[in-house]
Amino acid sequence: MSVFSASRRLALRLGVAAAFTAALAACGESPPVFKGSDISGTQLGRAMELPDHNGKTRQLSDFAGKVVVVFFGFTQCPDVCPTSLAELTEVMKKLGPDADRVQVLLITVDPERDTPEVLKQYVTAFDPRFLGLTGTPDQVKKAAASFKAYYAKAPTKDGNYTMDHTAAFYLLDGKGESRILANNNIGVDALTQDIQALLKQG
Repeated sequence: MSVFSASRRLALRLGVAAAFTAALAACGESPPVFKGSDISGTQLGRAMELPDHNGKTRQLSDFAGKVVVVFFGFTQCPDVCPTSLAELTEVMKKLGPDADRVQVLLITVDPERDTPEVLKQYVTAFDPRFLGLTGTPDQVKKAAASFKAYYAKAPTKDGNYTMDHTAAFYLLDGKGESRILANNNIGVDALTQDIQALLKQG
């Protein structure tokens, strides 16, 4: 599966984030230092509205007070998706009791095959607290657009298809603000550190 690097596909080192950092410095506050890219001020994900694997429609406001980790993928993904979810499972373990203040969301880019039942079985096998989000193709398209995430069908020789997609972790703070974009190869320790930094901010 070809995966497009977050730095190339998303180009999210925006001037807004730089201005936010500069404003903090002007106020005499030290901005947090993240292992991933600081995307504060980009307001990514604001338009997310998708049913979860239990059939409940979800918006970011449902997770107020929690750090939300969003990842785009699909259940038939052969390598990147299960590896990333396994890493997130390790992150939750390292967080200990703080893991209860974190919500991991897998948004499928393959809604045709990823029914709520399939998603539930898949994501809860990694951690029962993880939620899978799906919906109609149009709903998924809108959610991906709100995160500026890329995905597309890639036909295979056997007449089937796989999915090319953005492979990155989006970290949002307890107010639902997008704060960090982390490449999927950032590692468990770096992800844990960035989540803890957001948790400290409340």
